[in-house]
Amino acid sequence: MRKTSVLNGWERVAAALVAVLLLASCATSGPRLAVPASLVNEADVAGFSNVRFWGDQQPENLNALAKEKFEQTKKSRPSLARRGTRPVVNYLAISGGGSDGAFGAGLLAGWGESGKRPVFDIVTGVSTGALIAPFVFLGKSYDPVLRELYTTYTTRDFLRKQPIKGLLGGDSLASDKPFQRLIAKYVDDDFMAAVAAEHRTGRRLLIGTTNLDAQRPVIWDAGKIAASGHPQSLQLLRQVFLASASIPALFPPVFINVTADGTLYQEMHVDGGTTTQVFLIPTQMMLGSIDRKYGVSPRRRLYIIRNGRVSPETKPVRDRTFSIASRSISTLIKYQGIGDLYQLHNFARRNGITYRLAYIPKDVQDTSTEPFDREYMTELFDIGYQFGRKGYPWKSKPPAF
Repeated sequence: MRKTSVLNGWERVAAALVAVLLLASCATSGPRLAVPASLVNEADVAGFSNVRFWGDQQPENLNALAKEKFEQTKKSRPSLARRGTRPVVNYLAISGGGSDGAFGAGLLAGWGESGKRPVFDIVTGVSTGALIAPFVFLGKSYDPVLRELYTTYTTRDFLRKQPIKGLLGGDSLASDKPFQRLIAKYVDDDFMAAVAAEHRTGRRLLIGTTNLDAQRPVIWDAGKIAASGHPQSLQLLRQVFLASASIPALFPPVFINVTADGTLYQEMHVDGGTTTQVFLIPTQMMLGSIDRKYGVSPRRRLYIIRNGRVSPETKPVRDRTFSIASRSISTLIKYQGIGDLYQLHNFARRNGITYRLAYIPKDVQDTSTEPFDREYMTELFDIGYQFGRKGYPWKSKPPAF
């Protein structure tokens, strides 16, 4: 085990973010046409319909979404839609966490190897979780991709540094061209066809981004995009996965074309973890009303993987501006993530859902020296893998509940 650096990879990112904020007056606004505040709720992805909804409120078309899902499930998996029975339905929510996503990827791969990992009816992902979620959604045959993603790549496979450009008027400290190529390698036509096929069975793959203009979380139905048949569906899928994991200031934002009131605009989307670290569906939803409407009574289980540590991590902080600011931001992210775990616990309790939580053990140290440290990620993947293969002791409540 290597000696832990004073500033780990993600704290360096936070320090860089502070630098951007301090020099924000040097930046110039881009040429894009942003959606006016009065039209934000009307904007729809150009050429697509109903492939996303706000993550902080119940969808206005909830009844239509529920009906479509029920009819698909009834046709493809009738045992889950049969009246008078109580089938088990499993959900999986995977959080953000950068390179710490290696833990969740390893846990899920090991769980798959044990033969005990269930098929999840809904899989959601944010940030690094958005890179894990689609391959878990597609099943055990894609588990080798999880190992490859988190044990073979390094920082240079995700980004190309451009600090001077970023600080003097650019939109980020690094280029995301390597990350785009990496996503394109895995998110291809075959991948899209496989996601679409699972979507048609009533299963759902949901990815979270942040609409930075609106300061709101957005939930994308990746399966519906894949199954749409639209000629730009592959491009949009790649944009969504890229945006979900695009850490603000480190990566450039992703601009998505939308239309509102007959005009073409561009929305700015960044890392889903900016607004929420982990989600299932909008917490305002009450599933009992949907169950009564369709005469079903499933037993629901929610598995949450928090790709991070939930206990305090004591470490001396230098009395310097960047050190203080970066430590403060990393602490803020930690407790935002814990708050999201409490929100999901409350949602599960109100809806009669069994709550199961996993996170990185407190005795596993962060030894990373860069944002995507291959040696650290490999160690973390192996730790998660052993937990998954032998049986992780899932927690039934949020930390320090």
